[in-house]
Amino acid sequence: MERLVWVLALVVLAALVFYAMRRGWVNRARTQAAQLPDFPAAPAEPPGDELLPAATGMYVGTTRADDWQDRIAVGDVGHRANATARLYRSGLLLERTGATALWVPAESVVDARLDHKLANKVVPGAGLVVVTWRLGEHLLDTGFRGDDKTTQTDWVDAVRALAPAATREQEEK
Repeated sequence: MERLVWVLALVVLAALVFYAMRRGWVNRARTQAAQLPDFPAAPAEPPGDELLPAATGMYVGTTRADDWQDRIAVGDVGHRANATARLYRSGLLLERTGATALWVPAESVVDARLDHKLANKVVPGAGLVVVTWRLGEHLLDTGFRGDDKTTQTDWVDAVRALAPAATREQEEK
């Protein structure tokens, strides 16, 4: 009988922990939804030729640019998922399995880099392509861990090249 009481107490404690985690996530999403503008909608059709061959891998997450652990929880943006990255002159498309596609327009791209940490995920070496981009007045970091590590530098260079091109286009208008 005493063992049963201990087991039930542990089950109740585990349930309370999961409830608190869920409640924290929902509150975070609600707060961020009030602070952040809507995420850009992905184009219905491919917006031109791809600049690089598509890369498969994992969408790690999106955080505020000044805090690698402050995961954005709005909608399904906070959920990790297998993804295919596609780069166009007009932006970066992350087609996520089991989640909506994430579109980063070229005019929003600020920078790109290789990093080893983002959204509470740490990998050995510089194993993440992290794109810094602007959503309204907020700077965000979006991370992608490609299956082919040999192309990551190419991806960083190509994404980084989008920002100056977008800036030049806006200045000409």
